[in-house]
Amino acid sequence: MVNPNSKRRANSNGGGGREKSNNNSKNNMGAWEENTMAILDSSGFKDSQDVHDDRLCFLEAVRSASLASEPSTAPSWRMFDAVFQILVDCNSLELTMASYQLLTELDKRYSRVYVMKSDKTESSSSGIVNLVVVKEAWSPFNLASGGERTAKDLCSLFDSVRFSTLIEDMVQAVNKLSFDLVFKAVGNLLLFQYLVNVLEDDLLPRLTVYKETLNWLLLKESVLNILLVMELDVARKEADMHGLTSRLDGFRLPILEIIVDELTYNRDSLPPFLVVFSEPKWKLEIILQYFSKYITKSSVRTRRSNEKSDGATLRGMLNNFSTAANTKNIVKRVTSGAAQLLLAHAFQACLSLVRDSKQIASSTERIGATLSEICNSLISAFRNLRKTDEGLEITSFAKEALFAAAIVLKRKP
Repeated sequence: MVNPNSKRRANSNGGGGREKSNNNSKNNMGAWEENTMAILDSSGFKDSQDVHDDRLCFLEAVRSASLASEPSTAPSWRMFDAVFQILVDCNSLELTMASYQLLTELDKRYSRVYVMKSDKTESSSSGIVNLVVVKEAWSPFNLASGGERTAKDLCSLFDSVRFSTLIEDMVQAVNKLSFDLVFKAVGNLLLFQYLVNVLEDDLLPRLTVYKETLNWLLLKESVLNILLVMELDVARKEADMHGLTSRLDGFRLPILEIIVDELTYNRDSLPPFLVVFSEPKWKLEIILQYFSKYITKSSVRTRRSNEKSDGATLRGMLNNFSTAANTKNIVKRVTSGAAQLLLAHAFQACLSLVRDSKQIASSTERIGATLSEICNSLISAFRNLRKTDEGLEITSFAKEALFAAAIVLKRKP
């Protein structure tokens, strides 16, 4: 083991030169990234053949720097994502194969999750097995926890809904047997294979360490578990509403309820959570459940009485702010500041879902109205918030939401 004191002394003696060297290395890495990404940035101004050639040049540049050269340089987040986008979007078999092979080889060289054995100890002759997770590494899956990434960065990544849509597209391609869909079908198959490889590469090292340590948390934090657990909770809830579950199915508190309870009892965490949590479907679901804890319900409720609950939609939630009296009752429990924050983020999630044609089909029932109706209801809700709390200062984020709603209504034919 390295003595930290000796390392600290070394830093004090030669730290200036090393720091300068590190800065030069970072600058060189940044320049290499910009030059390589520039190959793709200029492709929008050329014809399809030029775009094809530029993408091949880009893939070759990444391969040369990150795999073929010694010492090799790991691709940045942007470069990894650009290679993945070529696999997702291209209509060329050559590009599809090249991007798939490059991603596969990069994942082998630069693992996101791997097992590391430490030196043998007096109490253990075989050494201690540790799991190493490179948290800043790029991943094709959107786990909605990257605070440093913008919505634009994350919109290209896969969540459980988009993963399901990919499978549906593959099934349709097989059923139609259309020659025009051959290239796209092959691309989808390779894309699916790559995503499965990523899930496998994330899960298998965790299983190895779990067998040695029995640390369940390692499996709980796997990509596969995070992606599926919320979908399973929602499916279980829907089955329960229709009376299709029994005591034999067991009981576990859904993860969304755990999140909502934490946000309820620790309100200081609400603003940063809404900023960081970027996946629109689940953000809207969490906000709806958050408000449902404070909205008056009927005294007698059964499993089936929940089935047609209007409050379970964005429209139903906004209807609770349709009068000043109702708004006042909610604000007493939630506070006007938290209410405007939740309303603005709910509208942001709604806009994201409406723009994404692949998600809108599965989220329409959660919105419950047309976009114009939602915009009118949002503006009305903020009017009633101001009536209830005349001293309420509308935040810049809420103003942006109201401005967007007004623009949507203005453009309505």
